[in-house]
Amino acid sequence: MLDNPPDSDAPQSEPKSRSRWIYYLVYVGIIILGLIAGMYLGKLRNNDHTPPAPNFSFTLYQGAERLGSEELELSDLKGKPLVLNFWAGLCPPCRAEMDDLQIFNDRYSEKVTTLGIDLGQYLGLGSNEDALTLLEDMNLTYPAGFTEDPTVIEKYQIFGIPTTMFINSDGTIFRTWAGLLDEQVLVEISSEMLGNQMEQSAN
Repeated sequence: MLDNPPDSDAPQSEPKSRSRWIYYLVYVGIIILGLIAGMYLGKLRNNDHTPPAPNFSFTLYQGAERLGSEELELSDLKGKPLVLNFWAGLCPPCRAEMDDLQIFNDRYSEKVTTLGIDLGQYLGLGSNEDALTLLEDMNLTYPAGFTEDPTVIEKYQIFGIPTTMFINSDGTIFRTWAGLLDEQVLVEISSEMLGNQMEQSAN
């Protein structure tokens, strides 16, 4: 009578299970590192010099009455500091910071222009219709639009959205903030850009 053959799967199950766990831990580690990098990327990307902000054309969804036209180029906005926010209609972090952008715009629009540019169509994060729906659902009024120039992503080195550029009145980049921000960050960086005038006027 033959002995029952050994279960060939038994000795292999532990190594397979172990390799699966190692893969899982590495994957989770990569995600955690990405989140940590995202939290600090805005500070790490401070500009040691002031390069010119690359020019591009855009079409406004809203705010034409404030900026003077529905079809504009970024260079048309020189003469006043600019907060340029890149976003998308199906981007949850973008949605999370939009109320703060609205509050900032309502308080400081005389000193700083706020402009949101939708990049959803190039990042798989929504169409123009999705962007318009978001603006309407949140009752946002600050100038916002989209560009038909996909090279903006490369020109501004946008590795994720939201990304916000703080641009001096002469059209040079003061600072880049990658990731979610709030009103406090907006005020602090814009105050630095304006020489602390905004913080003094807010107190």
